[in-house]
Amino acid sequence: MTEATGTQGTESQFPITTALEFPEWHIERSVGMVFGLVVRSMGAAKGITAGFRALAGGEVKQYTKLLEDSRRHALDRMIENARVLGANAVVQFRFDSSEMGQSLTEIVAYGTGVIVGPRS
Repeated sequence: MTEATGTQGTESQFPITTALEFPEWHIERSVGMVFGLVVRSMGAAKGITAGFRALAGGEVKQYTKLLEDSRRHALDRMIENARVLGANAVVQFRFDSSEMGQSLTEIVAYGTGVIVGPRS
């Protein structure tokens, strides 16, 4: 199980797992699919610097930071979407990404929003 903390809003814990269920909680009800979507661009100046870094080989830290920030932002948006739908946890959590054109990257965090309670 992963417990994610939202970075933009309240600092409360929100249980998230890639599994089908939580071992310590019972899923009372599913509220359906929840997601958070972010589309980002590196920007011309950083893109040029990252391009030179890629030619040299090794990690391109500008892209790593951009993708880490984008994943956190998508995760925050997914948690917000889940809360709006009444969920207090997410199961079957995943990330996906794709390129849109040559300079845009789409990151989506998604899963199934659920309401969990203690096991009987």
